[in-house]
Amino acid sequence: MSAASNLRSEDQFLCSICLNVFTDPVTTPCGHNFCNQCITEHWNSKVICDCPLCKEVFYKRPQLRVNTFISEVVAQFRHEAEHKASSSSSSEQQAAKPGEVPCDVCSGTKVKALKSCLVCLVSYCQTHLEPHLTVSVLKKHQLMEPVENLEGRMCPKHQKPLELFCKNEQTCVCMMCTVLEHKTHEFVPLSEEYEGKKTELRKTEAEMQQMIQKRRVKINEIRECLKKSKAAADREKAEGVEVFTALMQCVERVLNQMMKRMEKEEKAREKRAEGLIKDLEEEISELMKRSSEVEQLLHSEDHLHLLQDFSSLKAAPPTKDWTEVSVRPSSYEGTVVRAVAQLEETLSKEMKNLFEAELKGKQQFAVDVTLDPDTAHPKLILSDDGKQVSLGDVKKNLPDNPERFSLCVCVLGKQRFSSGTFYFEVQVKGKTEWDLGVSKESITRKGKFTLSSDKGFWTIWLRNGNEYSALKGSRVRLSLRFVPEKVGVFVDYEEGLVSFYDVDAAALIYSFTGCCFTDKLLPYFCPCLNDGGKNSAPLIICPVNQTV
Repeated sequence: MSAASNLRSEDQFLCSICLNVFTDPVTTPCGHNFCNQCITEHWNSKVICDCPLCKEVFYKRPQLRVNTFISEVVAQFRHEAEHKASSSSSSEQQAAKPGEVPCDVCSGTKVKALKSCLVCLVSYCQTHLEPHLTVSVLKKHQLMEPVENLEGRMCPKHQKPLELFCKNEQTCVCMMCTVLEHKTHEFVPLSEEYEGKKTELRKTEAEMQQMIQKRRVKINEIRECLKKSKAAADREKAEGVEVFTALMQCVERVLNQMMKRMEKEEKAREKRAEGLIKDLEEEISELMKRSSEVEQLLHSEDHLHLLQDFSSLKAAPPTKDWTEVSVRPSSYEGTVVRAVAQLEETLSKEMKNLFEAELKGKQQFAVDVTLDPDTAHPKLILSDDGKQVSLGDVKKNLPDNPERFSLCVCVLGKQRFSSGTFYFEVQVKGKTEWDLGVSKESITRKGKFTLSSDKGFWTIWLRNGNEYSALKGSRVRLSLRFVPEKVGVFVDYEEGLVSFYDVDAAALIYSFTGCCFTDKLLPYFCPCLNDGGKNSAPLIICPVNQTV
């Protein structure tokens, strides 16, 4: 057979996965041949099995069949190849390169080893491997791919090959160990344990890849959240700059108006004073002139002249009565107060516009909330549409399921939220007491509990008709300008924010900030006791009207 035909025949026996001559060849349903281990590992690494050559997909993992014909031909081919290799002299082979295992038998130039013998603990090149391929006794030796440090594969106690695996102590042992130190233990061949461990490693590798993927997804989520947070912060900054610039301009405008008004009043006062001073100075000049004439006449010795001029000098000069005329000192005691009152009015209008815009933004996240009857206290009355709740007089006979409140007259919403933002509105008109907000899904529902953010409740309440409080670790009293008839509840899960709004006044009531949510959140409602009929009005979940 020519060299060219040998090459062609060798190509026919190459596995398309490992590109080596077939080892334990098997056939797929589509008719292609592969090494048993190669195709098995290929399918283990994929979710859906397919043929690496024709790409035919097998939705159910097929049963592999041993190709007897190919196995026999490959065995014959290997025998011929090994025989030809053994006939070649070591001088014709290349010396072992750095990183390759050299033949332990070669003298002089060390040729690359082809196999290592676990019995002889020697690595052989093609030439020196010949006896192990032809001598019947040596054929029984265990050959493997060439490796260094064959001594490490020997039992340190008995100097025998490590051929078995002890299941009890999870260590490799030799045949002597099985009858001495490990005689009561369970053993399996190394190959069997090897396959088991490889299966575990594949599973571990798949789990680690899954963990890596989850963490990459989480990184993308964090980056996306950071991106959204930065965009939101930039918008808030821009809006803040715009609002505070407008407020500063408003303050400056009111201040300028006040200063101009004061300056105008001061100039008018100065002008009037200057006119009065001018009139007084003119009268003084006239009086001084008359005084001089009177003095001259007093010194006159001419009787006739004094008598003739007396009548004209005796008459009083034309002067005003200055007794009631005065210029009061400036007094601006009410000016600043009036300016501040004007500023406060202007700021109130600006703040109302700001809160209206903010509330409109929150209302964009409105969700449809309905009451969950499985959580309602037996004395509560829920409307058929699940939008109203009030306290009844009779305790209904209902199943005491784990979700139901047993002592406090409360009810939760059906909807659960574990991310994002949501908003809903509740009518509280006509009530003297109520609790409202959100709670963790895992809150205590049996017996007494404390409404507090520390206990998983983010709520506000009304007591005695006019006492509003936010229920943090300690109660925070709230001072409201108006009595809210409709309360809006806004939650930003990632931001850790729960805010309450007076919808009609478009005013912020209170905000829980810096919360750390790890559980699902549910809307929380409590209509409280009826108080002799004074508090019998229901809590009503309203549709959100985005025309504030």
